[in-house]
Amino acid sequence: MRHIISMLLQNEAGALARVAGMFSARGYNIESLCVAPTQEPTLSRLTLVTTGPDAVIEQILKQSRKLVDVVEVMDLNHLDHLENELAILKLRVDGDCARRVVDCVRRHGALILDEVGAIRTVQIAGNGAEVNAFLDEIAGLAPVEELVRSGTAAIERGRSRLTASL
Repeated sequence: MRHIISMLLQNEAGALARVAGMFSARGYNIESLCVAPTQEPTLSRLTLVTTGPDAVIEQILKQSRKLVDVVEVMDLNHLDHLENELAILKLRVDGDCARRVVDCVRRHGALILDEVGAIRTVQIAGNGAEVNAFLDEIAGLAPVEELVRSGTAAIERGRSRLTASL
């Protein structure tokens, strides 16, 4: 089962490497990873997506809490949360498909960021399913020359929050 794990960790050199190393040493795969400083400059928020049975995820959470740089850990799967990712892609658009590409971009709420010759650079943000649906449809209209995707960013809904008790 897919799990979204959110961590607060010290915003220090090596903190991310220690988390990734723990995953690697135990044979856990990280499907996506998103990390950046929070509103508190001494802390970073790390959001990762992994898969596994609940027992394995529980082990990941317990082992993560033992890492010196990790302040707090939460599995968002069983909580009401929002998630998004970003994809930026370059399309080769010729005259025959240009109108259909623009229609697809608008229908999915994507943006055309740049146009240089036949290349259109497009940005889409949404949950993984929304991004995948757009990519599947757009690839049927124009060749994808290059694609980059962010990791999943996720946050619990409402007033609850992942906090540091420093």
